Amino acid sequence: MYKRIMVALDQSFMTDRVLETAIELAKSVGAQVAICHAIDETVLAQRDVAMMLPNSVGKTEARLRMGAEGFLGKAAEKVRAAGIDVEIKVVESERLHVSDMLIEAAAEWHADLLIVGTHGRRGVERFFVGSVAERLVRKGRRSLLLVRGEDPVD
Repeated sequence: MYKRIMVALDQSFMTDRVLETAIELAKSVGAQVAICHAIDETVLAQRDVAMMLPNSVGKTEARLRMGAEGFLGKAAEKVRAAGIDVEIKVVESERLHVSDMLIEAAAEWHADLLIVGTHGRRGVERFFVGSVAERLVRKGRRSLLLVRGEDPVD
């Protein structure tokens, strides 16, 4: 079924739930896993970067990268402990939305499936924050597994 599963993680409360789902599925089908984190540099571009010294922007980007690599390393240890081959990918862009970076990363890695968490934001909060999962559903060409963050409201 699936041989190459990419898992998008974002250091939120969803990380463990998404990773556990990916491990369970990968073990059941014998798939390889790539854990991916997208660094959203557009956030830096939108802030008042003119007030920051050029060196501080570079240092902030380096800290974000190092933090992502550290947290992905810990996640990869959990995957390896389950006996699954795993790769780590950090993607970043000053112009692309997180969803577009994940779509490109999944295509470049030839993923059969992309697993992402959905935080369960609704209403105005979702409108302002935007939904990576929603954009992946609309724009992506790969199979997508959404791991819900909250139980649906009845």
